Formats: sequence, C-alpha cells, structure tokens
Amino acid sequence: MDLRTLSLVDVTAALHARTISPVELMELVLSRIEATQSTLNAVVAVHDRNKLLADARAAGERIARGEARPLEGVPLGVKDLEDAAGLVTSHGSVPFREHRAERDSVQVSRLQAAGAIVVGKTNAPEFGFTAITKNLVYGVTRSPWDLARTPGGSSGGSAAAIAGSIVPLVTASDGGGSIRIPASFTGAFGLKTSFGRVPFGPSPQWIYGDTAVYGPLTKTVEDAALVLDQVVGASPYDPSSLPHPGISYVDVVRAPLDRKLAIGFSPDLGYAVVQSDVAANVEEAVRVLERLGHTVEPLGDGPPMAGREWGILGSFELAALLHTVLPGREQEFGRAFLESVRLGWKMTPELWAAGATTRAELNEWAARAFERFDLLVTPTVPYDPPAARGPLPSETEGRPQIALSVASFTIPFNLSWHPAATVRAGLSRARLPVGMQIVGPRHRDDLVLAAARAFERERPWHPEWPEI
Repeated sequence: MDLRTLSLVDVTAALHARTISPVELMELVLSRIEATQSTLNAVVAVHDRNKLLADARAAGERIARGEARPLEGVPLGVKDLEDAAGLVTSHGSVPFREHRAERDSVQVSRLQAAGAIVVGKTNAPEFGFTAITKNLVYGVTRSPWDLARTPGGSSGGSAAAIAGSIVPLVTASDGGGSIRIPASFTGAFGLKTSFGRVPFGPSPQWIYGDTAVYGPLTKTVEDAALVLDQVVGASPYDPSSLPHPGISYVDVVRAPLDRKLAIGFSPDLGYAVVQSDVAANVEEAVRVLERLGHTVEPLGDGPPMAGREWGILGSFELAALLHTVLPGREQEFGRAFLESVRLGWKMTPELWAAGATTRAELNEWAARAFERFDLLVTPTVPYDPPAARGPLPSETEGRPQIALSVASFTIPFNLSWHPAATVRAGLSRARLPVGMQIVGPRHRDDLVLAAARAFERERPWHPEWPEI
C-alpha cells in the first residue's frame, strides 16, 4: 500500500474491506514516521510501538466481527497544542517539555470513539505563535514539497504529515490562519470551521479567546467531511460549542450543489501584497467556479485591517496563560515568542476598546458582504512558503509587505467567526502549491464544503503529492 495515493476515505474503505489490516497500516505509518524524521520532522513524539500494535490488533478484531466504527484502526497524529492522554503536550515550549496530558481533548476523545488510534504528536511553533513551524524542543519542521521551506504554521507538523503521506489523519487548529496557511503551503485541504463548531476543552482556564477553532486538515474535501462528522456537536467542556448541525457533512459533499451561487471575489482585500503568479493561479481558479455556472463579481471594498488588534489580543491571552510561568524562566522561551508575550502587558482599556471598535467594523463589513454574496473568494496566502527557519518576507517582487503579511487573508475571518476553507488552486512558478480561500456565512460550513468539493471535482489535486 502506498499512502501517497490514498485519501483518508480510501484508507477507511480499505480497512473496512479488509484489503489491509490495522496492524499492517500501523506498521506502515510507523515506518513512514521513522523514514521522514530526519527530513520532515513532522511527528515529534510517538506512543510505545507495542501499545500501538496491540490497539491495531483490537481494531482488526472489531472489523472482523462486523463492529467497525467509521475510523476504525486509522492512525491519528495530534497537534502538539492539543491534549492526548499519555503523551506530552509541550506546546513547543521548553518549560512544558515534560507536561504529560492526563486526559484527551474533546476532539481527540471523539476521534478515538470513532475508532482512530492516537500514534503521536505533530510539531507546532511555540504556543502556535507563528506561521513558521520550529521550536526549542523539537526543532524545525520542513515541507515535503521543498525541504528548504516551511510547511507553514501553526499546524505545520500536521500539514507536513498529511502532504508527506506519513499519517492519514491529523488534528489541527486555527487562531489566525493556522489551518489554512499550512494547508495552502502544502497543497492540502483545510477548513477553519465556524467558531464553536468543534468543541475545545477541557481547559485549566476558562477560555476567553474567541478567535481559535479546531478544524480538519486533510488530503481531500470528503476526508474533511468525514472528520467533521465525528467531532461536531456541543460539549459541556466548551461553553461556546454549537449544537450538532443535524446533517452529515459527508452526505453534503457527495451531493452536487443544488443551486447557483453569487460569489464575491477579491484578489487582495484592498491591502494585501500578492505574488504575481499566486494571484494568477487564484484568478484562474475563480474562473472554474464561473464556468460551473456561478456568478463571480468583484467584492469591492475590503475589511478594515485588523492585524494589529488581533496581534495584541493574542499577546494578552498568552500573557494571561503564562504569567505564573515566566518569572525566572524567560531564557527558556524563544526570543520572538517572549517579545510577543511581553506585548500583552501593554494591553489597556483604550487598546481593548480600539480593538473592539475595529472588530465591530469588520462585522458590519461582513454583514454587508453576505447580503450580496453567498460566498467570498480570495487567495489564501500571498506568496510561496518562506525558508524553513524563516523569516517571513519583508517584500514581494520589490513591493514592501505589510505586517502579518502571511495572514493577510486569514485573520479577518477568525475575528468574524466565519467558516473559511483553502483548496489547492495550482502551482506557482517554483512548483509549489497555491491556495484559494472560500469563505461562507457563519455556521454554513456545509456550504463552504460543498463549494470546495464542486471545485475539487473540476480541478482534482489528489493524489498529486510529493515523493519523500
């Protein structure tokens, strides 16, 4: 079996049909982890081999008895910002390198209830701080498309594990683009779900932050729908979690779109500096939607620039989380990360009010946009992935880049809570993946998935994955 040619849906079908056993699949995944450790460094902690094989044998027995669950025997990599019982949740941070989780997150628990087997943890930047996946605990993660480049972040280890065909299933999260950016950089599909769609928790603190979500990062749109079907629905551990939508996302993506859509397209949201071949790829991809009969019109004015407000809000939340850990241990944190945390101490009522005003303006803009359009489409990331160790570019084709340029297109929809996906639009001149972002009204994750699947049918990217 070649994992490079198989989607998650393919893997589950093979397991259920018993053309491969969970033990054989687990051995294959463990060999892929070992073979790519020195190159990709995507999976950074692994459960005991004997335990994993015993879990796989038990899954095989359930399949033989006709008791297979949807993800029975599927190996799962968990992002190292999320808890999986028995494994360290280091957050990519030295002071937490021995912090072993005593219980699973709600999401991991639900995936395991669906039959998945947690194999290990995927790498992430320190506390998800940046779009470059490297840290002082596990080092640098690299893209399977080009080992000199980053797979993005903060779900960079998960993206490298999917695009590198190491594990068929991962978890990912997105607080400002952390699913969509690495999915775009690695040619995968990623969905930032509506806020509350996939529950967070349990958490040692009340979760004040309202920009971060869990969502699928997969090879195909149908893979993402399969994952969502296992994890959505309210949880008592997350007071912001949404009720179950009462639909199957797999059913949604297997059916054709039942109507023609009005799509608002913006190549730059009025402020982004976009690499010319990235822009050309996305322009061409938008025409695919037009050829399917959907109406594509210019979006017009973009949202207010909210990167600064998003940044200081995130810094304040990190400072609240780490204020008891930092004193006397500052030297154990990455320098750039520490600077960001210290920025949190500068939060004032005036800054909070300014951020709240900008966010209200963003909400007004989104409300007007979705009165006119069913979906919004933009590029996902403005340029090719930077070097594996960074930094992010200060200019693109001679034009200066804005602050937080890598998240130019993603941050607004974390602040506004709208679902937003990235699909592979094509390849840049450097033969690297380019992403197109599809944004839907709040709680219409189903519509975003359906549109993404319609595009995927016309421009399939699977199974074109790098050999490594």
